[in-house]
Amino acid sequence: MASSRGSLDYRGKIILAPMVRIGALPKRLLALEYGADLVYSEEIIDFKILKCKRVENVLLGTTDFVLRDGTAVFRTCTKEKGKVVFQMGTANAQRALKAAKMVEGDVAAVDVNMGCPKDFSIHAGMGAALLTQPEKIKEILTTLVNGLSIPVTCKIRILPTVEETVKLAKLIESTGVAALAVHGRTKEQRPRHENQNHFIKAVAEALTIPVIANGGSKNHIRKYEDIEWFRLETGADSVMIARTAEWNTSVFRKEGMLPTDEVIKAYLKIAIDYNNNMTNTKYTVQQYLHENLNSPVGEAVMQAELMRDLCAPWGLVEYLEETEQKRRERAETLIQTMADEDGTGSYGLKKRKLNDGSEIIEMPIKFIRKEYEGTGPKMILYEWTKKNNLQKPVYDTEQKGNDRCFQSVVTVDGKKFSSCHWEKSKKYAENAAAIVCLQYLGLHDERKLNIVCPIPVDGVSLGTPPIRVVLPESNKKKDKSGEASQNDNVAQHSLNNVNVSGQRQNSSQTKEGMIEKRETINATCGISGNIDPLNSVHDTAVVEGFNSPNGEVNGHCKLKDKH
Repeated sequence: MASSRGSLDYRGKIILAPMVRIGALPKRLLALEYGADLVYSEEIIDFKILKCKRVENVLLGTTDFVLRDGTAVFRTCTKEKGKVVFQMGTANAQRALKAAKMVEGDVAAVDVNMGCPKDFSIHAGMGAALLTQPEKIKEILTTLVNGLSIPVTCKIRILPTVEETVKLAKLIESTGVAALAVHGRTKEQRPRHENQNHFIKAVAEALTIPVIANGGSKNHIRKYEDIEWFRLETGADSVMIARTAEWNTSVFRKEGMLPTDEVIKAYLKIAIDYNNNMTNTKYTVQQYLHENLNSPVGEAVMQAELMRDLCAPWGLVEYLEETEQKRRERAETLIQTMADEDGTGSYGLKKRKLNDGSEIIEMPIKFIRKEYEGTGPKMILYEWTKKNNLQKPVYDTEQKGNDRCFQSVVTVDGKKFSSCHWEKSKKYAENAAAIVCLQYLGLHDERKLNIVCPIPVDGVSLGTPPIRVVLPESNKKKDKSGEASQNDNVAQHSLNNVNVSGQRQNSSQTKEGMIEKRETINATCGISGNIDPLNSVHDTAVVEGFNSPNGEVNGHCKLKDKH
């Protein structure tokens, strides 16, 4: 029988438990900093990780598993190498193996959740639903043990009787797993019910593999010294902590627990360093303040909409701004490097050949609704075609499988335009395609571009939020109404000049009204200056700034001569 025993020592360990919406990278790193030996990710469903692409986030120094819309489902880094356990929700052995193989090289072990009592998990046949399906448990665990080069474990809840629980535990041990975590409550019980430590002790006495005791936070583990008491009480080899660590992660400190405010400040710094999303960061801070949400600080957190708001009560706004500035500077360098390696000097608007021989013009644009309180991109484009006596735009929108992501191609005057970014709805996808066309035409109408760094073929990404840029006035083009000259004069270029202007490259229109050559500013990953980005041989422009803490950066550009 294959076995994953011995690859990772599960004895004598203090472990951060898997917690949904809590166990993201910042929380795990803080737990390790305070003294945890191992940290578990939040439960991630096999279906979800299989929809992801693995990318090296060169800006953050992390490895990300991201969905098509750019959402990072799982993020890890070298600081937790050899100590992070990927917990998976699954109900199918082969699917579980396929999902586990995706992360095998980036985590220390894989754990299967067999104890989650939530309805969403049970209804899908996962979590605690597996407790009454021993054959399926055996199939899933055996498949993983035989198919992976890293340890496999699982986490269960107890069954109604000690005898049933021990019988199940022995079956699990027979699959070759490296360890078993046992939560001392049934799937029907909640934290208000007493953890049944004697069940865990019976399992520990019956097995030869390490047993990890869980469920002691509510009544037993309130400080570091209580951890060893709980281990002895359950007879387990190691202890896994959830709720107490959720409320105050410094429970892992041998030197004693720290004040909550100090812990929150340390957590926020890590969240800033790794660009953790605002929603997850805010939720985690709320859990730290669980008993004080009605306080002035608690109310400020509840009302926070931006990272700046969330950081203010702990005096971290300056730290946020400094970190963002350093990230912007590094991003600018990386973007220009990627643009240079691309060979065109432009990492924005691109032409691509389709299978039918036609061409499509693409750009990694993300549509953000709040940027368009009035007329949206689709309507702007429609009005432009109407004004120029062209056929109205035609949209062809595709949904990607079952992941609820959409991408649209808009055809205007025989030319096709699309965003490389997949959107969350058909409407958003069509608006994103319209923005690409408007950008191509020089009709962006002073609105902010939200450019998403795409995932290049080699799997490397800047992994940043959309970059917001305001186009300089000199770079806007007018339509056939003649509101602007089609042949502007040459303006001065300066390497140190933040205001960009320059010469249009033979801007002209066909009789149908399409502009054949344009000048545009492609901010972010796609960088070009007062040139035609598709036919560039001269200058490129580098956009200064990604998103500031308040998300309202106006990008300026520097020109860089390619020669």
